[in-house]
Amino acid sequence: MAAADTAAMSTSSLHIALISETFPPEVNGVANTLGRLSEGLEARGHRLQLIRPRQSSDQGRKSDERLLLTRGWPLPGYPGLQWGQSALHKLLRSWRRQRPDVLYIATEGPLGLSALRAARRLGIPVVSGFHTNFQQYSGHYGFGLLTRALTHYLRWMHNRSQLTLVPSISQQIELTRRGFERLELLARGVDSQLFHPGKRCDRLRERWGLADDDVAVLHVGRLAAEKNLALLVKSFAALQQAHPQQRLRLILVGDGPQRASLQQQLPEAIFCGLQRGEELAAHYASGDLFLFPSLSETFGNVVLEALASGLGVVAFDQAAAAQHIRHGHNGALALAEDEQGFIEAASWLLTDKESLRRVRLNARLHASRQGWPAIVEQFEAYLRSAMQPQALTAAPPGALPDRPARG
Repeated sequence: MAAADTAAMSTSSLHIALISETFPPEVNGVANTLGRLSEGLEARGHRLQLIRPRQSSDQGRKSDERLLLTRGWPLPGYPGLQWGQSALHKLLRSWRRQRPDVLYIATEGPLGLSALRAARRLGIPVVSGFHTNFQQYSGHYGFGLLTRALTHYLRWMHNRSQLTLVPSISQQIELTRRGFERLELLARGVDSQLFHPGKRCDRLRERWGLADDDVAVLHVGRLAAEKNLALLVKSFAALQQAHPQQRLRLILVGDGPQRASLQQQLPEAIFCGLQRGEELAAHYASGDLFLFPSLSETFGNVVLEALASGLGVVAFDQAAAAQHIRHGHNGALALAEDEQGFIEAASWLLTDKESLRRVRLNARLHASRQGWPAIVEQFEAYLRSAMQPQALTAAPPGALPDRPARG
């Protein structure tokens, strides 16, 4: 490609189709990330078409040039979320009328697969995103025997795109080991003006029954089996035993299938349900210590949100925590699956008030530099690189069949 053509591609506006089973106002990490990326791309002058299943708020809404709505099925274990149905012919009709320059497929269900098949027929470059460890989640929901088949399918699908974007270095290493090809790192950002220590709310802490010197031990996330919440329960009990001189209160923000069980196990904990926007920011900032025991994250946006809010974060040394936390400097880390190490890391933060204060200041300072604009710019660069001739030959149309092989 001539230098002039390359320069033109780097500045020209793109027509980008985004395909996802979930999108704001739904509350989860994938929806949050796609919302931020979409806003950023539009702010940079690009034209977006969003393809997703209908949401409850779409009553009577019709598809248009910017939004193509499809049917969906309820996703088992995830109330409010849907698994998009295949829409091959609808996508072919739409893209023959107005052809996108490039696709970004964020989810790997029937809707994402049909988008990939349509793109291959029309010769449209595809970038895919690995946002969720579905192959790990299957074991938590009684489908452990499907893990191998699901991994095979995910590898097959992602290897048919020009690039697959992963959110963390640990995820990139793990997927490379499993045979995934052409992986590139696209980290996540945080809105450090929304998530800010200044949002701390004394009235909210009073509702939690806490005085200034009391410690709010916070957890934000889906209350579900894959989040390793048994360790959250165990850790909080250990903290109470190790620090009897301090008044601790466990605060859980979020909802999910394990909420009722957790309420029985933790009768004195405060369950705040789903929170959004300014209310969510106030809940973060009104906490002191943030426990994140999950081992199944591809990234973990809540870790960055907690750091930006100036909390003492305790997590396992993987995904977002591995990228953004220096143990003892701006948080505390434990080796993956070392439950005792996790508990000891949390206890260390409560041992000395000055150490906790210093860690919280450093957490805020680090997170304030992790904005979304640089992430969006990098995302745009990946989309453009997928359109280059050498990328288009990475997974040629005839290299793989339209459906994964059996077995």
